[in-house]
Amino acid sequence: MTNTLLKSVRVLDLSRLLPGPFCTLYLAQLGATVVKIEEPRGGDYARALSAEMFGLVNRGKQSVTLDLRKQEGVELLKKMAADADVLIESFRPGVMDKLGCGYEALKAVNPRLVYASLTGYGHTGPYRDRAGHDMNYCAYAGALDQIGTAGGPPVLSNTQIADLAGGALTCAVGILAAVTGARETGRGAFVDSAMLDGTLALQAVAMSTLRTIGKTLPRGTDMLTGNLPNYSLYECGDGRWFALGALEPKFWQVFCAAIERPDLASRPIAPGKLAEETRAEVAAIFKTRSRDEWERLLAPADACTSGIYTLEEVLRNEQVVARDLIEDVDGKPAVGNPLRFVDAEPPASTPAPALGADTAQVLAGLGLDDGEIARLRAAGVC
Repeated sequence: MTNTLLKSVRVLDLSRLLPGPFCTLYLAQLGATVVKIEEPRGGDYARALSAEMFGLVNRGKQSVTLDLRKQEGVELLKKMAADADVLIESFRPGVMDKLGCGYEALKAVNPRLVYASLTGYGHTGPYRDRAGHDMNYCAYAGALDQIGTAGGPPVLSNTQIADLAGGALTCAVGILAAVTGARETGRGAFVDSAMLDGTLALQAVAMSTLRTIGKTLPRGTDMLTGNLPNYSLYECGDGRWFALGALEPKFWQVFCAAIERPDLASRPIAPGKLAEETRAEVAAIFKTRSRDEWERLLAPADACTSGIYTLEEVLRNEQVVARDLIEDVDGKPAVGNPLRFVDAEPPASTPAPALGADTAQVLAGLGLDDGEIARLRAAGVC
């Protein structure tokens, strides 16, 4: 019998925008039933902010509309929570308590419920009530200070480091750990997941530098951010760029042989004037060929090298195609499940739900008849 992964896990998702929905997208891709709880009027803000982003991060979910400012909406949420394994929300600390459906209130109806709160700064500390976005959490975590070229300003990444890695994926790990514990003990847990905390935990290299020399290095000058000529980015003759990641001596030697400069391999690789000279020579060499010419030359050498590609080019990349990573969603490309399993069956992806598409079905499952559902709709509860 094949493993059905999280098929028996039921998740209530009250989060909005990007971090929370990205977290529950992973859970849905692993087989969990994810019921997205949205306000009846407008729903998740992402629907209006970016329909494409909403569609990407809410695939495979259901949508139920509930107005939690109305007591009947709160009572319906409690009924849903009684049969759920997980609830995740991304409101500021205390909001759910004021609505009457915080952790303690829901734990009273379901002691095994895992309640995950994904916030910017967590439920304790002087910043707990502050608003913020990805750049703010990266800034406070020291990550933004480390991103950029030597002597240049901090640079924003179009990959949301705090939202997605520090927040969504860190929260998902916490949820899975708590669900495992709940199934062993019958007791749920409160998962206090802060994007600042998770992003700070990603600072492994900068933290190791601080521990080694007592301080961090300016951006663009640490070991993996441009200080070494054998681990750096180089512009090619056609204006495109190439990534040279020959960090280990064996890869550096292979690279130097491939570019017919074995003399460079004999130079010690360490920060300093000699490294700057080596970088200048390597930079001049890269200028002699186009990106694609360098790709053809260096790929067979296996020296940790790669051209730098646009997302449009990545969709056609032979490795991406071979791994079947891109799927068609509503006639447009989307990244499919990035996890691969043996003897397990993740579910097929389905499009994001229309606002409230599953409200009637879910409420009927709670024992409400058509007349009662119609009354609740008319009252603006759902």
